[in-house]
Order: sequence, then structure tokens, then C-alpha cells
Amino acid sequence: MTASMILVAVGLLALAVGGELLVRGAVGLARRMGVSTMFTGIVIVGAATSMPEMVASVQAVRAGTPEIAWGNIVGSNIANSLLILGGAALIMPIVLEGRGRRDSVVALLATIGLSAIAYLGYADQWIGAGLLAALVIYIIWRYNHPPAQGEDDTTTPIPNLFASIILFVIGVLALILGGRWLVNGAIEISTELGVSETVIGLTVVAVGTSLPELAASVAAAIRGHAGIALGNVLGSNIYNLLLIGGVTMAISGRSLPPALLVPAWPVCVAAAILLVLVCWGMKKFGRFPALLLLLAFAANTALAFR
Repeated sequence: MTASMILVAVGLLALAVGGELLVRGAVGLARRMGVSTMFTGIVIVGAATSMPEMVASVQAVRAGTPEIAWGNIVGSNIANSLLILGGAALIMPIVLEGRGRRDSVVALLATIGLSAIAYLGYADQWIGAGLLAALVIYIIWRYNHPPAQGEDDTTTPIPNLFASIILFVIGVLALILGGRWLVNGAIEISTELGVSETVIGLTVVAVGTSLPELAASVAAAIRGHAGIALGNVLGSNIYNLLLIGGVTMAISGRSLPPALLVPAWPVCVAAAILLVLVCWGMKKFGRFPALLLLLAFAANTALAFR
């Protein structure tokens, strides 16, 4: 048990450090491309901070435990919507001003689509390929449609290209190792404690792989980059569903675990609806609603272990 806990702790640390380095490198590369901060947050940082979930899920599928992978996907989206957004806004309220409206709808549609696949029990590698194709279409659409008025914010100084590439590469390597250690340790702990692998994926693995999102969103909120803070949450949710869900389905070809049908998927859909309401109905996301999100996340985590 002790060795497994150490393995999980080291894996989480590697994921946190690797995610931070990857984010810095990705943002640097994005700035070199001259794209908006909202696009950077959604497409670049969202993809970068989803790498821990990607690595952990692929490792779980290769280890023969896709339950951890799917639990990680659903749990990470819940953590993004409640823990990450709530934590960032609690430290520094996020000025919305119309940001993320279109992308919150995309995230909601992807959530509903994948939850429908889960409830219908569909399982086919072609479904995974379809999810990946949907992600490609979304990225192309997002790149060809510049931010709506108010979606962009102040830009950061353009960093050194070589340094950005080095940070990106080191971050990816740290994420690969961290994901392997985390999944191996989580499987061992679930076996020793008699806890289902789905619950481990929903909690330990999901929160652990969401640490880069938390670090990136908090840092962005503190620096006043609301586009990156919010875009990171929305982008990560979309990548989790379409990229990681697509890869997991394409590799395993197995249906989503029945244990996630209640209450995980309904909570995930409710969180996606909440993000749409926030993006479309609020000009500023302050500390009080942020605290409510954190309390909701705590309650959901306790419910997972019931």
C-alpha cells in the first residue's frame, strides 16, 4: 500500500510539473502564431492541460482497465467545471463579458452526445474515430472564426521560440511518465482497498490529472487573462470528451462503464449546462458563486464513495 501511494504521489507531482511546463511552452508557441488569448486558452492551453488525462487514459486502456479511463474523462470534466473554475474565481473573480459563449455550447453538445452513447451502450471503434473527426472539425471552425467582441483580452510578451519548444517537450515527457506511475499506483490501490476502478478514475485520477488545469487557470486569472482562464476550462472539457474519449473508444472498442450512468454522467451534463448559463448570463464570475461550485464538487466527490 505504501509503495502504491508513493507511486501515485510521484505520478501526480510529475503530472503537475509536466503540465505547467507544457502550458508555458504551448502559450509561447501560440503567441508566436499571433492567435488570440481566447483561442490560446481553448485550443492550445486546453489541449496542453488535457495531456495528463490523455496519457493517464491511454495507459489505463493499455493496462486493461478502460473503466479508469472513462471515469477519468467524466471526473475530469466535473473537476474542470466545478473545482478548476471555482478555484480560479475564488482567488481572482473572472470577468466574462461574453467570452466562451459558442464554446460552452459546443462543450454541452459533446457532453450530451457522449452521455447518450453511454446510456445506449454503444461500443465501436468507428465511434471513437467519429469523435476524433468532430474534434478536428471544431478546431478548424474555431480557427476560422475569430473571437467575438469582448472574447479577447490583453496579450503577454512574445517569449523565445526555442525556450517554448524546450518547455513543451520536457512537459510532454513528464506527463507520459507521470501518467504511467499514476495509473499503476491507482490500480494497485483500488485492488488493495476493494474500491472499484471506476470510482478511482472518477476521483483520484481525475483530480490528479486536473492539477495542470487548476494551475493554469489560477495563474491566468491572477494575471488578468480571463480568456485563458475560462478558455482552458472549456477547451479541456471539449478535448476530454472528443480527443480522449475518441482515443479510448478507438483503442478499447468497449462500451462506457454502467457504473458511470448514475450519478456521474448526469452531474457532468448538469455542469456543462451550468457553464452555458455562466457564459451567456453573467458578466463577472465572483467569489460567492465560485464557493458554491467548490461545495458542489466536494459533495459530488463524497457521493462517489457512498
